[in-house]
Amino acid sequence: MEAPNLDHSNFQPMTYQGQFGEFTITSGDRQEVTIYRLGLGLVAVSLGLGISLMLWQGATASVMTTLTLLYLLLIAGLGISLWTIHIYLRPLHLTLQIFWGIGTISSLIAMALYSDPLMLTLYQTPQWILGIGLVFAALTGIFFKEAFCFNRLETKGLTLLTPLILLGHLTGLMPPQANLICISLAAGLMAIFALRKAFQSRPDDIGDKSVFEYLKQQRFKT
Repeated sequence: MEAPNLDHSNFQPMTYQGQFGEFTITSGDRQEVTIYRLGLGLVAVSLGLGISLMLWQGATASVMTTLTLLYLLLIAGLGISLWTIHIYLRPLHLTLQIFWGIGTISSLIAMALYSDPLMLTLYQTPQWILGIGLVFAALTGIFFKEAFCFNRLETKGLTLLTPLILLGHLTGLMPPQANLICISLAAGLMAIFALRKAFQSRPDDIGDKSVFEYLKQQRFKT
């Protein structure tokens, strides 16, 4: 377990043996991992504060306004994480970024079209899930990647819960109370995920850089 450290100025580059040769982890690599994890932390805090506010005060107009602001912070945190995440498959990485972009644009369009807070619009007009939901599809992509790479129970749960929540609201098949319970569970799992990431060894998130270089060379050959 590695204590979270935001200062990488004194870090000395370290060389490792990878699948396709030696590679070096630099202070820049470690900074990217730190930023990636800070983005996930912002997502977790936004989601946790939002659901806590809902459970405490209910779906009042002021709460919906605050939830909209927290959602925008979630989008920002997710964007930061998607910019700095290390994923071997470049097409997958690009797809998640495109999902985030479409979902973000859809959110801004909905905010421009309706005078109500975005979260109230999303609640009253579930069809917006088809656009805005792509933000959470991108987030689910991160959960899937983390579950695949590190076999984490919380990310496996989030990989299943996130689309269930979205589809349940879109189709109307999930009662609002059940949806709220699922969102609360997802917020708890997200908090566990972000906290565990904060103490995980940074080289784990950097991965085998020789694989990145190999795949890059293969793209140039084609």
